[in-house]
Amino acid sequence: MSDTRIAFIGAGNMAASLIGGLRAQGIPAAQIRASAPGAETRGRVATEHGIEMFADNAVAIDGADVILIAVKPQAMKAVCQALKPSLKPEQLIVSIAAGINCASLQNWLGEQPIVRCMPNTPALLRQGVSGLYANKQVSLVQREQAQTLLSAVGLAFWLEDEQQLDAVTAVSGSGPAYFFLLIEAMTAAGEKLGLPREIASKLTMQTALGAAHMALSSDVDAAELRRRVTSPAGTTEAAIKTFQAGGFEALVEKALGAAAHRSAELAEQLGQ
Repeated sequence: MSDTRIAFIGAGNMAASLIGGLRAQGIPAAQIRASAPGAETRGRVATEHGIEMFADNAVAIDGADVILIAVKPQAMKAVCQALKPSLKPEQLIVSIAAGINCASLQNWLGEQPIVRCMPNTPALLRQGVSGLYANKQVSLVQREQAQTLLSAVGLAFWLEDEQQLDAVTAVSGSGPAYFFLLIEAMTAAGEKLGLPREIASKLTMQTALGAAHMALSSDVDAAELRRRVTSPAGTTEAAIKTFQAGGFEALVEKALGAAAHRSAELAEQLGQ
């Protein structure tokens, strides 16, 4: 990425996070530019990251090697169709729009090299994870460029089947909300057990953070870690048995299946 020129179409939270991650990795501000319709957004991002901002998308992408489109899925068709006359065949398109598949993007943009990716909101803290899929026009160098771009805000994994992005959406794209829901529920339960709400909240969040760190740093899987902290006839076992008696695992599977199904539905509704 030492001389790769990158243009962002849209400068919202996710785009700004990626820009910040690239700048933190040493990518010069002169190699990054972005467009946004709002003057306030353009001013804020320009000031924070030192990059050149534009109101016109076509001007922003002029001379770029990589174009990352970071607009809402509902706006993708119009944005892509307006960009098409200004594109060069060698420019890599990276889309972070949920539910917009490569077939739709090619229909709107032409036969461009395209990488679809599904990041998640912890990318805003550079603790994200993304699944990536490349169409056949993407070169090895362009795969490396996309990998570097998304790795600026966390982990990035390549998928060989585009439909697997629906599963990525269900597991990690929507995943932060599942953990927030568990944090909500545990905090409320702790409060009902007599803890002050602030203490119950901090206990829950620090426990979630610690458990995630343990799982990431361990050489065994989560099931084994759970067994190691579940003493026979102890307090943890009492809670785990209650979860399982309520169909916890089946409910999680059903919930993620619903998210994946909805991702596929959006592709049909918003695409082509």
